[in-house]
Amino acid sequence: MDKNVVLQYIKEHPGVSSKQIADALTGEVSLATIKRAITELINSFYISAEGKARATRYFVSPLFAPIDIDDYYSKEVDERQVQTGYNFDLIPHVLSHASLFTEQEMVTLNTLQDHFAKNFASLSDEQKRKEMERLGIDLSWKSSQIEGNTYSLLETERLLKEKQTAAGKTKEEAIMLLNHKDALDFIVANPDYMEHLTISRIEDIHRLLVKELGVDHNIRTRRVGITGTNYRPIDNEFQIREALKQTCDLVNSRTYIFEKALFILILLSYIQAFNDGNKRIARITSNAILIANGYCPISFRTVDSIDYKKAMLLFYEQNNISAFKQIFIEQFRFAVETYF
Repeated sequence: MDKNVVLQYIKEHPGVSSKQIADALTGEVSLATIKRAITELINSFYISAEGKARATRYFVSPLFAPIDIDDYYSKEVDERQVQTGYNFDLIPHVLSHASLFTEQEMVTLNTLQDHFAKNFASLSDEQKRKEMERLGIDLSWKSSQIEGNTYSLLETERLLKEKQTAAGKTKEEAIMLLNHKDALDFIVANPDYMEHLTISRIEDIHRLLVKELGVDHNIRTRRVGITGTNYRPIDNEFQIREALKQTCDLVNSRTYIFEKALFILILLSYIQAFNDGNKRIARITSNAILIANGYCPISFRTVDSIDYKKAMLLFYEQNNISAFKQIFIEQFRFAVETYF
C-alpha cells in the first residue's frame, strides 16, 4: 500500500486513530497494513502521535509533510494560506524537540562525509588550498546569484583571482562577491570561530559580507518585507535578539553536525535579523559550522536560484522544511563528489 494514502487521510482528518483510518479505507487495506504505514510515517517524521494505546491520535507534522511545490506555487501569493507572522513557538517548542533527518538520510550524509574525510586526508596542503579556492569561487558566485548578482561564474573567477571586474556590471556586484571571499577566507583561517555559535560572532561575519555596500551592520530596528510572500518577520529588536539567542542555543545544544548546519541555514533566513544579507550570512555561517567540525563545505553551485527561493519561502509560510532539506542533502552530495 502507498503510505501516502494514509498520510493524505491524516492530513484531511487530523487527530484520527488507526482504527478510524482503517474503517475509512475499508476494503482497501487491513488494520495491520495501516499500522505499518503509520510506523513508517512516524519514523520519517511526516506525522506525530499523541496519546497511548487505543487513545493514540495522529497528526501531520508541518515540518516534514511532503508538499507538491508546483501545486503550492500555482496559487498567487494572496491566494495561499500562510503564516503571515513569525512563529514564536517554532524554535523553543517545535524545533527543540525535532530531529531533522530520518535514519536513512543520516546514513546517506554520514557515508558521504566519510568519503570526503578519506579523500581530504590524502591531499597535500597545496591541493587542499586549491580545492577550497575552487569551492569558494563557486560559493561566492552562487550565493550572490541567488541575491540577484549578474556576474557569471567565469567573471567571478576572474574577479576573485585577478581582481578584474566585468564590463557592464556595477561596483556593488563586485564588492558582494569579494566580500564572500573575505568571509570564507576568515572562516578557513579561523576554523574554530564558529564552533560555538554566538550572536556577536554572527554579527562579525555579517560585517564582512556587507562591508562597503551601504548596509547597516546592526540588528535591524525597522520592519522589512520579503518579495513574493505575505510572511513578515518580527520587527522588534529585542525579539529579534531573543530569536537569535534561541537559535544559537538550539544549534549549540545539538551534536549532529548536519543538524547544526541546516538549523542555522534556515533560521537565520527566517528571522531576517539584518536589513540585508540574511540569506548570505545563513549560507556562510552554515558552511562555517561544517568547516569548524571537519566536514565538507557546500557551494550550492547546482541549485536553481528559483528552487532555492521557493523552498525557503515554503519554510517562511508553512514552517515546512521538506523541500529545503532535500536541497541541503543534494548540495552536500554534489560538494563531496565535486571537490577535494
